[in-house]
Amino acid sequence: MTTDEEALRRLAVRTLMPGFAGTTVPDWIRREYAAGLAAVCLYGSNVVGSEQFSSLCADLRAAAPDLLLAVDEEGGDVTRVHFATGSPHAGNAVLGRLDDLDLTRASAVAIGRELTASGITLDLAPVVDVNSADDNPVIGVRSFGRDPALVARHSAAFVEGLQSVGVAACAKHFPGHGDTVTDSHLALPRIDVSRELLADRELVPFRAAVAAGSACIMTSHIVVTAIDADHPATFSSRVLGDVLRDELCYDGVVVTDALDMAGASADTGIPEAAVRALVAGCDLLCVGSETSEEQFLEVVDAVVAAVATGRLDRVRLEQAVSRVESLTSTFAPGRVRGAGSVGERPASSPVSDAAITRAFEIGPEVAAWLADPARAVVVQLASSTNQAVGDVRWGPAAVGRAVDATEVVAGDKVAVVGRGLSERHPAWALVERLRSQGHSAIVVECGWPRSGGPAAPDIVTFGGSPAVGRALADLLGGAVGEPVSDEEVVG
Repeated sequence: MTTDEEALRRLAVRTLMPGFAGTTVPDWIRREYAAGLAAVCLYGSNVVGSEQFSSLCADLRAAAPDLLLAVDEEGGDVTRVHFATGSPHAGNAVLGRLDDLDLTRASAVAIGRELTASGITLDLAPVVDVNSADDNPVIGVRSFGRDPALVARHSAAFVEGLQSVGVAACAKHFPGHGDTVTDSHLALPRIDVSRELLADRELVPFRAAVAAGSACIMTSHIVVTAIDADHPATFSSRVLGDVLRDELCYDGVVVTDALDMAGASADTGIPEAAVRALVAGCDLLCVGSETSEEQFLEVVDAVVAAVATGRLDRVRLEQAVSRVESLTSTFAPGRVRGAGSVGERPASSPVSDAAITRAFEIGPEVAAWLADPARAVVVQLASSTNQAVGDVRWGPAAVGRAVDATEVVAGDKVAVVGRGLSERHPAWALVERLRSQGHSAIVVECGWPRSGGPAAPDIVTFGGSPAVGRALADLLGGAVGEPVSDEEVVG
């Protein structure tokens, strides 16, 4: 390999942010760091417990001191640091309903301090999508709400809080994933609204995040027909150049959503998706959660070949690398004044159980149910979730405050808890059966309320993290099961 070929390969490597399989640092990550690798992203599959996670991060830092280490730590339902236990944070939808900017900023600071304690310097958060579609299968409670102005001010507060403690923020999913009813992990969504509505709704929070100085913006694998009817945003120079760079005047790092998602690579494969993303204007490519060395090398080869054939301008590649290197330098561990130190004990969540409860939407039947002197029990039903959340503990069951339906006895009053309560969710049938047996029974939605169900839930919590689950259990008075201590919940 000539010197120029080596230089080109190093440029290609520096635009990639792979994940990896397993719970220890693979040898190939060490080799590629020596060859120029600038960033690695950790996922739930890399985590089995808090001590192991801390050890993994320490090993990565030892092997690659200048590495940009990233996670999806949104607070609430989507967590990686607390993947084994569920997050101790309430989540965006709860914060949006409380509408206390100081509290949102403090929550971001607490999350940031948790990350700096592990040497993590890039958080793929906050979600700044306006959740305008009630049946959105992938955003929901990850959003601050459905009002663009509210989402905008909380997005800015989160960015400011996170970056004040030395963690780069990444506002997502540009230009807005809130009006979709398709999960881009599984297919390619389309948004068919006017350019005026996009400007007044989807783009408002992104403008606020840019004004707040968000270090990164993440693209979405969705087609926004009013801007570019032919290309998903990740591969659209119109979306990334004309709108994000020119209209919103953004000059930071553009990060792709994971390229192993169906919305990005189902038709082309990941190497081709990587080339298309760089050509369109992306700077840092999130390759995927369990990238193998073979897959990584295929992507590198594809980028190098694209430059060699003239399909990808080398100047564009160098521009992307320059932005990534600036990000890595700016958010090096301990670089930002006021940032926490690696290994420092993280801060606890500033959102109290009482505050979380105030965010709940509580229907008219709940007061009589609470006043009923019967024994209160909570039955939590298994509920499917999206790939962004993963298999994380949630609801009252996560804090030992729920029982199986078979443990309900005569005279009990019952709260049936689920999330994503579509018309076909088993919670509705269980409640009807319990009522037919003489129980006082209510339905609780631990997520975003959906349209089209047989009835409205009696309580909507707008989140399902253990923090929300504990506040809900305290409200309901369900005392069955052994409560999990705060230390166990934090993990």
